[in-house]
Amino acid sequence: MPQDFAPGDFLVFQLESGFGLLRVLGAGGDSNNPVWHLAAYRELFMDVDSAEEAAKQAPHLLTLEIPHVALTNRAFESTQVAKVTSAPLDNSETNPLNEWHADPKHQIHDRSIRLLLGLR
Repeated sequence: MPQDFAPGDFLVFQLESGFGLLRVLGAGGDSNNPVWHLAAYRELFMDVDSAEEAAKQAPHLLTLEIPHVALTNRAFESTQVAKVTSAPLDNSETNPLNEWHADPKHQIHDRSIRLLLGLR
């Protein structure tokens, strides 16, 4: 997987108003056109430590805003992220990804996760 991110990794990204969390569900495509599969959470945190603590201690309490989104590598790299922790994925988290793979019209977005979440 490019950039050393693996399924189950929680990633933090910065906004003007705080920090958000993403979860890596997987990656696909080829080395020339990678596709990132992410979940995005609704909560915003005042600092990275708070985001990391929520991801480690109570991920089941986080609210999924986007259960699955497929992003081009360009869209993924447009938002700087850092890994804060990792935990195994369960079936409820991978089901949206499996449904995407089964859909012949599956969509790959070339917009940043911030724009897809309605954040600037």
